[in-house]
Amino acid sequence: MTPNIIEKGNRMSRIPVITNETATTEQLELFNAIQAQLGVVPNFLKIFANSPAALRSFLGFYSIAHEGTLDALTRERIALAVAQQNSCEYCVSAHTALGKKAGLSNDEINANRAGGSQDAKAAIAVKLARSISEHKGEIATAELIEARNAGFSESDIVEIITHVGLNYLTNILGKASRVEIDFPKVSLN
Repeated sequence: MTPNIIEKGNRMSRIPVITNETATTEQLELFNAIQAQLGVVPNFLKIFANSPAALRSFLGFYSIAHEGTLDALTRERIALAVAQQNSCEYCVSAHTALGKKAGLSNDEINANRAGGSQDAKAAIAVKLARSISEHKGEIATAELIEARNAGFSESDIVEIITHVGLNYLTNILGKASRVEIDFPKVSLN
């Protein structure tokens, strides 16, 4: 089977994008499950599909991370902040679309990408997430105290950390693969 390398202008996926036509039975089963849940199979998951074990692991992590106490808006705010910080155009584009679908305004999305939020409590979560990402987990105790004082529980704080990790994983996959953006494209600038 020849890898399906996508070339669009100067952008070329450096890791094959698995399609329905090139997928194995196992990959197709995963795609069908994703399609049933999301209504679409985003390109970054088609990159993950090169390793069905990696895709299954990601989907499990994704599922667990979305069953917690953090609301969808906070999760999208964190995703936007981390994607911008890590310069992942694919993820900034994806989470701009997903954030709008979840109810974030354009102004809020811009604030999130800049590392803040128009909502005071959410701003603390975004700030903590960016610090975790920037300092590779080596954050100050004062940052945890600030999050607790803002009303975040220990469960919430662990979930913020988990979402940073989940988003960092998708950021590095997007950047390493140079996957074609299949959401409305948003510039990093």
